[in-house]
Amino acid sequence: MHTLKRLAVLSALLAGSLALAQAKQVIGVSIPAADHGWTAGVVYHANEAKKALEQKYPNVQIIVKTAKDSNEQANQIQDLYTVNKINALVILPLESAPLTRPVANLKSKGVFVTVVDRGLTDPGAQDAYVAGDNTAFGRVAGQYFAQRLGAQGGNVVVLRGIPTVIDNERVAAFNAAVAKNPKIKVLDARYGNWNRDDAFQVMQDYLTRFPKIDAVWASDDDMAVGVLRALQQAGRKDIKFVVGGGGMKDMIKRVMDGDALVPVDVTYPPSMIADAMRLTVESRVTGKPLKAKTIIPSVLVTKSNARQFYYPNSPF
Repeated sequence: MHTLKRLAVLSALLAGSLALAQAKQVIGVSIPAADHGWTAGVVYHANEAKKALEQKYPNVQIIVKTAKDSNEQANQIQDLYTVNKINALVILPLESAPLTRPVANLKSKGVFVTVVDRGLTDPGAQDAYVAGDNTAFGRVAGQYFAQRLGAQGGNVVVLRGIPTVIDNERVAAFNAAVAKNPKIKVLDARYGNWNRDDAFQVMQDYLTRFPKIDAVWASDDDMAVGVLRALQQAGRKDIKFVVGGGGMKDMIKRVMDGDALVPVDVTYPPSMIADAMRLTVESRVTGKPLKAKTIIPSVLVTKSNARQFYYPNSPF
């Protein structure tokens, strides 16, 4: 009798999974507009994933919406529910706090919610979370500096992003890694706001204040562009290398081509939106549960592996 009960439960689960797979699945994807390089990459990869997933799963419809601010994003996800009748939402929030309640409201109405990158203030408002590994992002870069500068060590300057938990995690991990090489001295760390022009100004200040700099951790590929422009204008030859991060195609190409000033990069891929969409769609179609948390590792991009991270058609 006990065995019969188990079989009955199993049959019910299989029937439920089959019904889910056969039902029309409408997936809303809500992301920031392409206001800088990384988010432009997010928009590109979201639209590429939409095409691939809709081709693979005929019963799936994916609606991608971009928003310029949190108010617009909140209104868009409400429309996705009331107008488009979505079954699931994949969202990269512009800001955590303003989007938490609107997302929680959809979840309470039965919408499956996957949050990407920027977590909500209440994790209970989501079913799943997909993000890059910010601690690894800083640690991988720091380990490269510690090894590359070696026994001779050197002077390092740092450009931070904006004052956020994400930036704090990255910088703390970088500092811990470079501290293992006592010959490395971090001269200063200032905010470049993940912005090329701001980074250019910060680097100009560093070049004025410090007569000898051996290496720069820009901590972002957009900021690395500004740093490199400042170095070119100043004509300084003491800087051995600059490390950014994020996987911008121009930086990956420099690594591929063996650029001595940009020998490596660190991944924090905007393609994580595509990973989140794929995982969510597969879960909805198969009925298999999606893990509560999926962390996409940051890895060191070198000349030997750079080609696998190069997306020439991406805007980022």
